[in-house]
Amino acid sequence: MRVSDAMLPRLASEFSQGISAVSAVVSLFAIAYGFMQFAYGPLGDRLGKLRVIAVATMAGLIGNLICALAPVFPLLLAGRVLSGATAAAVIPLSMAWIGDQVHYSQRQTVLARFLTGQMMGFIAGQFAGGWFSDTLGWRGAFFTLAAIFLTVGVVLWQRARNEPRPAANPNGERRRPFSGVANVVGRPWARVVLATVLIEGFVFFGAYAFVPLYLHERFTLSLTNAGLIAATLGLGGLAFSFSVRFLVQRLGETGLALGGGSLLAAGLALIALAPSAPWVVPGCLACGLGFYMLHNTLQLNATQMAPEHRGTAVSLFASMLFLGQAGGVTVAGLLVPLMGVRSLLGCGVLAVFLVGLVFFLRLRNKQKVAA
Repeated sequence: MRVSDAMLPRLASEFSQGISAVSAVVSLFAIAYGFMQFAYGPLGDRLGKLRVIAVATMAGLIGNLICALAPVFPLLLAGRVLSGATAAAVIPLSMAWIGDQVHYSQRQTVLARFLTGQMMGFIAGQFAGGWFSDTLGWRGAFFTLAAIFLTVGVVLWQRARNEPRPAANPNGERRRPFSGVANVVGRPWARVVLATVLIEGFVFFGAYAFVPLYLHERFTLSLTNAGLIAATLGLGGLAFSFSVRFLVQRLGETGLALGGGSLLAAGLALIALAPSAPWVVPGCLACGLGFYMLHNTLQLNATQMAPEHRGTAVSLFASMLFLGQAGGVTVAGLLVPLMGVRSLLGCGVLAVFLVGLVFFLRLRNKQKVAA
């Protein structure tokens, strides 16, 4: 998912493109990922979540092979679109499956454990993108991803084919394909959660996607080291997954939302103001911890927005996150040549704090009404 972030300078050089142009390998992946949720959510609810995940994962082989073999930039973009479209099934439907299996009172802890695997992938992707670019060539990263997607997809299919299909509606009626989408969007609290995660993805990832470029240009780091430092965001996420029980007990959902937004702002500020590269590391760690304090709280609420359409609800949630990322990276790519990454990070400081603050206020009000 994040493998191409650290590649941007190398891709710009190889294909003779500007940074704003090559940033499309990030934004188009996210756009495809976001729009495919409108299909995967209903499909998961109708055909079985694990079954849909397995098929989409095996199909991920194709997009990554196109990227690895692309002789021209437009074909690389096409491969990233297809990669985003197939990868889109994995995390949202897995979260929905957890929602089906785990009671709400225990769900935030289980989702945090699930986050551990995501963070290991995030760290590996950020590092691998830079390492392959500096050593074996950036194409090697996509060949490796193709092999991983095929292998994991086959293993998942062995499990998924034995899963029973979802039960029919109690009234025996055939459910219309997109009735779940209308049901979810029609709920006021669902609209709050979806709008919040859309803005969260826009303001945070729009800035953070350019941290490797910032490190490469400002501190003359290699792409490997720049990607490795940016990947410490994942270590912050791991810190959250290991301490989630303590944090939930001490802070609750509202405290996690406000504290997460505050830590995000502090982390971006430290990255922007860092006098040397080592100072960026604690900033990235703070961003990782803060992002997942806020985002995991949003995830928890997403799994309960519409229990009878959980696959659709969580897929819509993921759609908003990735469409927000796509929009943020696209806008940021246009702004970077005009204002620089450092100023962009400064704008992100205020924006992420406001996202956490507003969701904290809305969530606190919801809990008061429910009480």
